[in-house]
Amino acid sequence: MSDQLKVVEPAGILDGTKAAEFRQEIASCVQNGAQTILIDFKDVTFMDSSGLGALVLALKTVRAAGTKLFICSINDQIKMLFELTSMDRVFEIFPSRAAFEQDMLSKS
Repeated sequence: MSDQLKVVEPAGILDGTKAAEFRQEIASCVQNGAQTILIDFKDVTFMDSSGLGALVLALKTVRAAGTKLFICSINDQIKMLFELTSMDRVFEIFPSRAAFEQDMLSKS
């Protein structure tokens, strides 16, 4: 993987209390020149609408900079939240980080 890839690994509950910190972390990745950002949800146990809102705002920040954003390793609760809000059509979601890396290697 190149140094243009930045992996963000939120943990625990992604809600209103962590949303601003999460958005700031994504913004700093963009400012530091990341071309691709992978958000690995393997350690996130729960996400509410505030967390989803932070994710959408992060996507806007990333797209405005011409950067790509991907998500991997979501649990069933987050998957259901994405499906109910049709966000599974907005974000490119991989089942695991290995699946993401395999996909990136096949495109390079």
